[in-house]
Amino acid sequence: MTALRTSSTVAVVGTGTMGQGIAQVALVAGHRVRLYDTAPGRAEGAAGAIVQRLDRLVEKGRISADDRDAARERLSPAAALTELADTALVIEAILEQLPAKQELFAALEDVVSDGCLLATNTSSLSVTAVAGRLRRPGRCVGLHFFNPAPLLPLVEVVSGFATDEAAATTAYDTAAAWGKKPVRCADTPGFLVNRIARPFYAEALRAYEERVADPATIDAVLREGTGFRMGPFELTDLIGQDVNEAVTQSVWRAFFQDPKFTPSLAQRRLVESGLHGRKAGRGWFDYSEGARKPAPQTEEPRPAPEEVVLHAQLPGPAAVLRELMEEAGVKVTRDRAPGESEGFIGLPGGACLVLTNGHPATGRAYGRCIRFDLSLDYRAATRVALAASRTCSAADVAEAVGLFQALGKQVSVVEDVPGMIVARTIAMIIDFAVDAAARGVATPEDIDTAMRLGVNYPGGPLEWIERLGAHWVRDLLDSMHRHHAGGRYEPSWALRRRADIEELVL
Repeated sequence: MTALRTSSTVAVVGTGTMGQGIAQVALVAGHRVRLYDTAPGRAEGAAGAIVQRLDRLVEKGRISADDRDAARERLSPAAALTELADTALVIEAILEQLPAKQELFAALEDVVSDGCLLATNTSSLSVTAVAGRLRRPGRCVGLHFFNPAPLLPLVEVVSGFATDEAAATTAYDTAAAWGKKPVRCADTPGFLVNRIARPFYAEALRAYEERVADPATIDAVLREGTGFRMGPFELTDLIGQDVNEAVTQSVWRAFFQDPKFTPSLAQRRLVESGLHGRKAGRGWFDYSEGARKPAPQTEEPRPAPEEVVLHAQLPGPAAVLRELMEEAGVKVTRDRAPGESEGFIGLPGGACLVLTNGHPATGRAYGRCIRFDLSLDYRAATRVALAASRTCSAADVAEAVGLFQALGKQVSVVEDVPGMIVARTIAMIIDFAVDAAARGVATPEDIDTAMRLGVNYPGGPLEWIERLGAHWVRDLLDSMHRHHAGGRYEPSWALRRRADIEELVL
């Protein structure tokens, strides 16, 4: 293992929230830590704030008073960059502006030893570009912590084009020694989490723009329907609409305006209006005192059908619905042997329930068709979205609603669009993840780890594709691509290849 010894000194440049958090992590791990900031008095104030947080850890029994006192002795502010001359690692956490980071590292290179590792905590800028003005760019590596750094375990270790393998390994091992879960990543726009997570926000915004449902309902369907910790609208309000949109814009530009990364006009208007989320008192939702968050659209109780007909086996995770219906006391009869055609549920009135597959409900050969949205775990899900074709009657929709309510689900009826809400989101996240793995951005294991720990996904996208099948994801995106020309939903070559191999094996 090549982790830095605790006897070595770590410096943190930039003493905002993230810089203080990183400094606390290194300090608690046993290092001497020096804080530097160009603003007079900022480093001293940051040191005091860190000590106060250590005091709270003592009060909570997380660390001992002796450990707190020892850490306090190891922490010191620096008045000038020259005071960082003996450090073994410098981590910058200054503003997200490339010229500022380049200037800082060029200045540091004149101060620190040749063996000192230079790390940037950038979340969206190119590590290669940050190191571009260094005489020895091989010593520069990305160490992207997630906020709050003392609490969140994930650290993305990003190798720029010129980063030495030894530097990346030392950074990785040091992060692990600090109690973090590091993942390796190539220098790609957005790295891992901010690249692969884009569809979680983008598809919700696109669904809103298509008037599929209101923000509270879209959030609830994703949160309660498949286990995301927060919905995309409430999450971007928490992150800050301006911050989230800036990352989206940065990644889009870095990918040469690839349509898969296209930003949202609705979010742009929100940012232009100054509605930046919680910090502004209002974003998608109102956070002023006494304001109530809008409730998701939820159907009133309907009677459950006494009997349904199951035509073939439902695909993927939806197969468990047969068990759930029988457990709920709904009689399920079979019409055909499994595997003869796409499975669907026949309702007593003649309409059919079909898992969304990228086609809208309207225009299907089934006639009176009601699509139900994807869930990764229908047994655990507490909400499901339905979308009815134009030929369905109110009685047809009531039967579908009553059936899912009998299974213990709340039901939201949304507009009929390709991919609905969950399915389009999951499929796009999977496509981004498969593409990133195929391009060598990171290993499949690190991709799944990053998405679970970095953004609290209910599993990794490369785990999801095993459950759904690559051919199902490809077909859904192909269908959406036919309905939405322009390239946004065109499956990646890596997904197509994986689906082809899967079908050959089957």
